[in-house]
Amino acid sequence: METAMNFQDQIKQGIPSVLPAPRPYPADANRAPKRKDILSPAEKQLAVRNALRYFPAEWHPELAAEFAQELQDFGRIYMYRFKPEYAMKARSISDYPARCEQAAAIMLMVDNNLDPAVAQHPEELITYGGNGAVFQNWAQYLLTMKYLSEMESDQTLHLYSGHPMGLFPSSKDAPRVVVTNGMMIPNYSKPDDWERFNALGVTQYGQMTAGSFMYIGPQGIVHGTTITVMNAFRKVLEKGQSPKGKIFLTAGLGGMSGAQPKAGNIANCITVCAEVNPKAAIKRHQQGWVDELIDNMDALIARVKLAQANEEVVSIAFIGNVVNVWEAFDEQGIFVHLGSDQTSLHNPWSGGYYPVDISYEESNRLIREEPELFKTKVQATLKRHAAAVNRHTAKGTYFFDYGNAFLLEASRAGGDVMAPNGIDFKYPSYVQDILGPMCFDYGFGPFRWVCTSGKSEDLDKTDAIAAEVLMKIMAESPEEIQQQMQDNITWIKDAKQNKLVVGSQARILYADAQGRMEIAKAFNDAIARGEIGPVVLGRDHHDVSGTDSPFRETSNIYDGSRFTADMAIHNVIGDSFRGATWVSIHNGGGVGWGEVINGGFGMLLDGTDDAERRLKSMLLFDVNNGIARRSWARNAEANFAIKREMARTPKLKITLANLVDDDIINKLSF
Repeated sequence: METAMNFQDQIKQGIPSVLPAPRPYPADANRAPKRKDILSPAEKQLAVRNALRYFPAEWHPELAAEFAQELQDFGRIYMYRFKPEYAMKARSISDYPARCEQAAAIMLMVDNNLDPAVAQHPEELITYGGNGAVFQNWAQYLLTMKYLSEMESDQTLHLYSGHPMGLFPSSKDAPRVVVTNGMMIPNYSKPDDWERFNALGVTQYGQMTAGSFMYIGPQGIVHGTTITVMNAFRKVLEKGQSPKGKIFLTAGLGGMSGAQPKAGNIANCITVCAEVNPKAAIKRHQQGWVDELIDNMDALIARVKLAQANEEVVSIAFIGNVVNVWEAFDEQGIFVHLGSDQTSLHNPWSGGYYPVDISYEESNRLIREEPELFKTKVQATLKRHAAAVNRHTAKGTYFFDYGNAFLLEASRAGGDVMAPNGIDFKYPSYVQDILGPMCFDYGFGPFRWVCTSGKSEDLDKTDAIAAEVLMKIMAESPEEIQQQMQDNITWIKDAKQNKLVVGSQARILYADAQGRMEIAKAFNDAIARGEIGPVVLGRDHHDVSGTDSPFRETSNIYDGSRFTADMAIHNVIGDSFRGATWVSIHNGGGVGWGEVINGGFGMLLDGTDDAERRLKSMLLFDVNNGIARRSWARNAEANFAIKREMARTPKLKITLANLVDDDIINKLSF
């Protein structure tokens, strides 16, 4: 068992002074898929040369052979022998060796992202999504933690896709860490470019909150999924009708998708979630995120029919392929009210989505040894998947794309998912139908916080503070946002009993700029009074302003600008000089490499006046940057929200769109 001193000494040493012995791979670990063998012999030599630059020359002969073998076996050089011996988990902020508290907070968040209870493939430093990495290799982790232990309050650490370029002199008001992930020259953002340059060790896919140290386990998406499912049922059920006994059918039980069964329980429906990886399904069941495990189709059908008859609220993980479920439910006449999919189709050729009628093990072999055959089988499955969904929607199922690129990849595979105009998809994105107009345009998004003391009682106190603040705001809120306010008050009051915590003592709720600022100030005041320890603020990148993603976050932008990325870039730059403790900007995340640019932040509240100044300045911009863009796109809800914010904030002056009469446009001929 480690002692605090041993742990701190290991952090401070960085790359060890003595070459550690090779480490056996843990038998119970969920190993990342073997990556495509894409490098030429000369490029493989370059990849090994790149990896060896982290280590002294006298180690090179031994490590060169080892790293070459890792590259051959796994398609990547992870440097397994350099993984620290201490348990990987978020400790109390006071346990970390640091010269400034902001750096210690970042170390805590890094470790939380790599906690085996949180991370999807922790041995490979992958937090979620199949390829969402915190670092490319363990040397980068060791160096980053060492730099953070040495950092002073007038220095900034710059991370290039996991690589710590170094500590640079800056200022107290500058971010302590600036993170970029996968920022490629535009013509080099195809899927194979990620495979090649990641294998070379020069870039990585940071997903959204993996490479920005703000992942908090499935809870991070449970809330958004709950809001989505609740409002989807509101769209399809008659007023007053309960979701009990109604089916929500989907797929995926990984890092983000693992939230779906829990959200379905909170929304009071039957959730059937298929997962091809037994370890992922078992892990979610052990964590209490899904109620039941079933691996036999006949048993699944019988169980679902019973749940329908009894109007149960239950979540079921089916260990198998979701295409089989869609087809079997069609044949059995089981009506599905809501349907979606949250497999990692941003990464379709490397384990994000698996072909039907082939075992999980055989699929993983094909990924590595016969990638073109694997791709062919995935595309055939996508066509079959789309056809099965179409049969259900013809009966009245409401199907929505959950922002995982299902419709995009199905269309590329030739699946029947296009609208009659040949341009749009026949099914909406959940952002188009639900989160965009109902939440993002009003400024509501996934605000989150972590109690750095590690104490559950601190989290309880912050829950109570947040609920009190929201109730006060709701009393004076306009009718347009009353539903959002009530949903979030209910969420935060029930959060503890829903057992959402995995890893750090963290919480999430949807709030607008006013809510985020007032909750944050109340936290900071409580810290100043000594009632709770320091708190890290953050958010999912899946938010009002942080992400430009034409098939997800900005899919309800209709002025032609949804393929631009100005908003996300301005967001991270604007946050950086308004008080963020760290900022990040990523290529990829959620819908795939080259398909999205997304940014995030972290901010430490320490009870000081300086923290209050920072939170007021940064949180106001972080939200309203996106509302302003959405208002300029002529979104009515965003126009309402930005005018309301300008009335509250005299120094905020936003360019408003003048609306054009449709008759004037329709009379034009070209």
